[in-house]
Amino acid sequence: MSLTKLSKKTSIPVSTIFDRLKFHENNIIRKHTTLIDFSKLGFHTRATLNLKVAREDKEALMNHLVKHQSINSVFRINNGFDFMVEGVFHHIKDAEGFIEQLNDKFVIEDSRIHYIVEDIKREAFMTDIVLMDLTSRV
Repeated sequence: MSLTKLSKKTSIPVSTIFDRLKFHENNIIRKHTTLIDFSKLGFHTRATLNLKVAREDKEALMNHLVKHQSINSVFRINNGFDFMVEGVFHHIKDAEGFIEQLNDKFVIEDSRIHYIVEDIKREAFMTDIVLMDLTSRV
């Protein structure tokens, strides 16, 4: 939401909202970002992969995933897996090829892939709460 629109919704001056954002940057605001419709850029396949890797390959796999151009997010997880990865690919065959490359390069002990069919709710945590909190301070 633009600062102008937020200002109108909350009746808080744009300059005050801007100052609050600047104050919280590098503290609770880690980065400003945009949600992209990847399919409009030709990337029609998104998937999450849960990966369990041999102990000796963990760090090398993590570094590989972090640097790979098709990987959007990497998380260290538990419950039988080491990493959860979100990948963005042109087609399913590209995702499958990526997994084959991982299996060739690293000792992958277990993996699960889940193709994302549709975003139902994304990056919306606390958005209404924050807006209500801002309006209650006016």
